[in-house]
Amino acid sequence: MLDLKFVKENPEIVKQNIRNKFQDNKLSLVDEVIELAAQSSETQQEADALRADRNKISKQIGGLMAQGKREEAEEMKKLVNDEAERLAALQEKEADLQEKIKKIMMTLPNIIDPSVPIGKDDSENVEVQRYGEPKVPDFEIPYHTEIMEKLAGIDLDSARKVAGNGFYYLMGDIARLHSAVISYARDFMIERGFTYCIPPYMIRSDVVTGVMSFAEMDAMMYKIEGEDLYLIGTSEHSMIGKFIDTINQEETLPYTLTSYSPCFRKEKGAHGLEERGVYRIHQFEKQEMIVVCKPEDSMFWFEKLWQNTVDLFRTLDIPVRTLECCSGDLADLKVKSIDVEAWSPRQKKYFEVGSCSNLGDAQARRLKIRVVGEGGKYFAHTLNNTVVAPPRMLIAFLENNLLEDGTIAIPAALQPYMGNKKFIGK
Repeated sequence: MLDLKFVKENPEIVKQNIRNKFQDNKLSLVDEVIELAAQSSETQQEADALRADRNKISKQIGGLMAQGKREEAEEMKKLVNDEAERLAALQEKEADLQEKIKKIMMTLPNIIDPSVPIGKDDSENVEVQRYGEPKVPDFEIPYHTEIMEKLAGIDLDSARKVAGNGFYYLMGDIARLHSAVISYARDFMIERGFTYCIPPYMIRSDVVTGVMSFAEMDAMMYKIEGEDLYLIGTSEHSMIGKFIDTINQEETLPYTLTSYSPCFRKEKGAHGLEERGVYRIHQFEKQEMIVVCKPEDSMFWFEKLWQNTVDLFRTLDIPVRTLECCSGDLADLKVKSIDVEAWSPRQKKYFEVGSCSNLGDAQARRLKIRVVGEGGKYFAHTLNNTVVAPPRMLIAFLENNLLEDGTIAIPAALQPYMGNKKFIGK
């Protein structure tokens, strides 16, 4: 969420940012919120004047009563009552204006970083760098669920009967591999200095609206019927929410946390051939990383976060590339974002396995995550990034480590988490 003062002082910058994000339907909201802010200011000034006048009259009434001038005092009391009715109307108007202002401010997109490429959608994202040599073996690689089924590692039919489409049973060594990857990712991040955390898997609505846009909320979140609770779509939401309405000492920053959680997503819309199986599902597990830091340090941490994901995937012999997200592909709260994509030798292309985002002070402003330093009080910056998100990550793992005989080679880094096994399927 932007600072209202910034919007009022820089309307053209805000409008150009909206154009850069190809959201021209929001341009009129800038002038509208400025006008509403002016009305709110006028209403507040009138209300303040009435309050001051009422206090003054109340003192006069006391003086008249002390002098025995009851009739004059009663006339003054009528005036106070009339002003009380007007004040109540102004307070109601002020609350209504503030609600309208908040709704618009929650809709206006954050100011993107100048380095973000301008583009309409993800087709205009820009490749930054490749890590590892993408290879295509001289034997055919089956679809990922076929690989798992041959290893007795997945049961989709039973899951459909139990929960419907978008769910799965992982079995045997594939289930163990799934857990091994999560455990390895946890230890990988702990070794890089992050504090391990298991967060709540449900969050209240004020946290939901603090960490994401309304559009994202509608497309992702499952609501718990009859309660002010939502299932988390990623542990980032719960982890950033940990700092809601806090005042933090500058010397304690940054907070660097890595968290495990199950995740639940609606995943609305039709999905193509490559998004069947366990690629796009309603329930999965994830290792995440978040940072809460000073504004001047956020770009430094942004570079470190996505590099962590690249490094982890390379230790598992999976080629990856980084992709700079263009303006039209950025969610409204994001300042800058880089996707990490893994190589799929079966598809002969890369696909997304993680996303690193710098949200500036947007989440902190909504959640009131404040910092006190020598220069005074300010809002922190927040960042998040995926470490690994099985089972999607398993797709890349299985395809890149599949041998011609159908077995799966286990990289050395992962073997201690698999009982020192070197292969799955032998």
